[in-house]
Amino acid sequence: MPTLLTRSTLPVPPARSAFTPAVTPAEGAGVQVLPAGPRVIGADVPVPVRDGRHVPYANLDYAASAPCLEAVHEAVTRALPYYSSVHRGAGYASQVTTGAYEEARETVRSFVGAWRRSAVVFTRNTTDAMNLLAHAVPAGTSVVVFETEHHASLLPWRRAVRLPAPATPAEAISAADRALRESPVGARLLVVTAASNVTGELWPIEELAQVARRNGARIAVDAAQLVPHRPIDMTALGLDYVAFSGHKLYAPFGAGVLAGRADWLRAAGPYLKGGGASASVGRTTRWAASAEQRHEAGSPNVLGVIALAAACETLSDAWDSLAAREEALVKRLRSGLAALPSVRELNLWGDRAPRVGIVSFVVDGWNARDVALTLSEEYGIGVRDGKFCAHPFVGHLLGRDDGDCTAGRDTAVRASLGIGTSEEHIDRLLTALAELAAR
Repeated sequence: MPTLLTRSTLPVPPARSAFTPAVTPAEGAGVQVLPAGPRVIGADVPVPVRDGRHVPYANLDYAASAPCLEAVHEAVTRALPYYSSVHRGAGYASQVTTGAYEEARETVRSFVGAWRRSAVVFTRNTTDAMNLLAHAVPAGTSVVVFETEHHASLLPWRRAVRLPAPATPAEAISAADRALRESPVGARLLVVTAASNVTGELWPIEELAQVARRNGARIAVDAAQLVPHRPIDMTALGLDYVAFSGHKLYAPFGAGVLAGRADWLRAAGPYLKGGGASASVGRTTRWAASAEQRHEAGSPNVLGVIALAAACETLSDAWDSLAAREEALVKRLRSGLAALPSVRELNLWGDRAPRVGIVSFVVDGWNARDVALTLSEEYGIGVRDGKFCAHPFVGHLLGRDDGDCTAGRDTAVRASLGIGTSEEHIDRLLTALAELAAR
């Protein structure tokens, strides 16, 4: 048996490769360096604006998809020469790739603070992970979910009670408690976000986990918008399942995660039927026993998984500095928006609710799409406009509680911050909004 190189011990690649940016950091473009922190590729890349100039790009759309961390790029580049099939190949490259893939699973397990016996199943993204869990819940499971959820958490369930948007965190806790108590006898699941993808507000997931346990239920947490900004510890918080996406975690290579209790996943039939999910195939088929094998049929996204693990490692070493920096930027943005009379920030629980770097707003007299297009075309600013795959919640925030959030006016603008965000980006956005409002 040869000595295997793992993901963390793969050799450092040459300075230039097919996956290295055309301009390296040493040449002064493409990568923004943060003091004592990680770096992202593409920060301040030049983009054209309407008057013919090129300006450094102000990316304020991190909540949709975050750019690639330089450390993630380096990890993928190291892995590429050894890329091969996993789990079944006898060749050296296959053994190296298998080792890197399984090491990544343990890195993710540590990143989310999962129990040692928990399953860590690699998926495509958060939506895929939540649909996998919906596939695996026992028949007849009562699911309780708030209408404030992203569609990935709102829509997959066969039998769900939708709770209206709570006016306070305390109301969220009491509403969940009441709904679980009134659920039919049998398996129960509470589904909740950790951080809203619309307002950035943090949900009381530890208290909601306690409510779930008190009612004999499990809790599944959509952590897609939390883990790029804050750490999470499933064991300490008492969470049963956590789902998140690599493309929001600075690892845009198509991998996601469902981590949590293995029993429902082992008992369910394969999410996809095919190679790897089957232990033996003849006149009858016997499925793989482990939750990971059973639900990772086919050739997995090895490079996406390696990228995801590299992002987890990088962020784990930088939480304190990143959180402090983000809080200062969010305060700068929200204070600036509050000073603009024609701009209204959207939030569920008021100005003082703790949040991550996501802020949504509307501008009087402006359609959200026109705001977003003008910011891009005239100022080189990237934001999101629309309903953010959270139609009922956006409808509620905009006063459309009838659930009809279809007209073009029933949309908002979202600015979301990340590692490459600078004070200049925030100030440019505020200046642009003031000029738009004055037109």
